[in-house]
Amino acid sequence: MAKVKGNLGNDFCPQSLFLYGTKKDDESPDFGLFCWFSYATIEINKELRMGVMACIGEEKLTKDLIRKNGVFSANLVTEKLLPLADYYGCTSGRDNPDKMKYCPTIEGGQVLDVPTIAESPVSFELRVVKEIHAAEGSDIFLCEICNVMIEEKLKDKSLSFMERLKLAAPVITAGETTHTSLDGRELGRWSQPMKSLES
Repeated sequence: MAKVKGNLGNDFCPQSLFLYGTKKDDESPDFGLFCWFSYATIEINKELRMGVMACIGEEKLTKDLIRKNGVFSANLVTEKLLPLADYYGCTSGRDNPDKMKYCPTIEGGQVLDVPTIAESPVSFELRVVKEIHAAEGSDIFLCEICNVMIEEKLKDKSLSFMERLKLAAPVITAGETTHTSLDGRELGRWSQPMKSLES
């Protein structure tokens, strides 16, 4: 297949969506939608551990709270959670004090004082180890994975990994501001799925 010069961008770098959970000063939960999230090897007390890197662009309430608290959760977004996730991704916590009027079922972390989402099949509890300033308004948080909560059926090794992945039904975001299923179904452009919350 012939290749031609393309535009700079991340259209062909699909990313799973995650809702990051933090706490405000009054202990109420706050969630923001993010996708630049991946594994990284980190060093803690001269020991190599599996961690994650979470890049957050722009200044926003979720980033403020992660910096202040030093801990947060990352909850995998499923097709069922997509309308709520899309709403959180399109609604500024700094500009909308009632952003959390739509709320999932909140569970406390098992190890860290973070809010997690019961409806999410996979929730990470994360402690920030280091923040790297990448560019104006773009920062990378290197985090220790302190705990992972996962739905029991996703640990059933009698099912293949792909069968378990399909059960989890994660949503990815790919090029051209679209939400997509793992099997390639388009689930709506950004800001479309959230409209079902209002009906």
